[in-house]
Amino acid sequence: VEQLDLYQGPFSEVLKKNVTISRRTGLPICQDTGFLEFFVFQGNEVTLEEPIIETLNSTIREIYKARPFRYSIVSDPLLRRENTYDNTPVVCHIFPVKGAKLEIRFLVKGGGSENLSRLFMMNPSSGVDDVVQIIVDSLKESAARGCPPLKVGIGIGGSSDKVMVLAKLALTRSFNERHPDSEYAALEDRILAEINDLKIGYQGLGKGITAYSVHIETYPSHIAIMPVGLAVDCYIARKGRVVLED
Repeated sequence: VEQLDLYQGPFSEVLKKNVTISRRTGLPICQDTGFLEFFVFQGNEVTLEEPIIETLNSTIREIYKARPFRYSIVSDPLLRRENTYDNTPVVCHIFPVKGAKLEIRFLVKGGGSENLSRLFMMNPSSGVDDVVQIIVDSLKESAARGCPPLKVGIGIGGSSDKVMVLAKLALTRSFNERHPDSEYAALEDRILAEINDLKIGYQGLGKGITAYSVHIETYPSHIAIMPVGLAVDCYIARKGRVVLED
């Protein structure tokens, strides 16, 4: 919202008015009210009455039916594509951790930004410059379709499936939160600067910033691979975090 207040380009007053109306009425700021993706960090001392996925599905079902949110989930992705009419099932990733804490992070992901996701299986000899180039080149081609300014999540390492979860997990971080490793923090800043140098701008109209922030998550990987995952969120960047602890 701070960046939007500074924006003076095309349709700036319309975008700002949408935010004002949404805050006043509680109506969604975008017609795509997304799908829910959860990241659950469950301590080994936490006992639940039912599998967490069941609780999350029932909660989202109740919320979406009680409010004017669009139902965006189809039961079969290819052959039938019939709407479930309650925006479930959700996507859920569970991470076992030590302790008595249950932390739930979530994204409300729209289809436009989700379509910009990319997996790159790079040469293991690839360096920092190669990673920067492949991310920036990808967004140069696609960013305007994701309702920029974007929030960019990058996963590096792990495997082809793990790295995409890392990229999504990176999107749960706060805008101003930098990587704890100073070298990766500097890389986040560099990639952000190069994305903004593309001058794609708000809603792809060439004015204002192209991305709010860049966040990187890493994981150890096999010596013969270099997985890099890219995930983005649109300018609304809807996310949340709940922590329960004894």
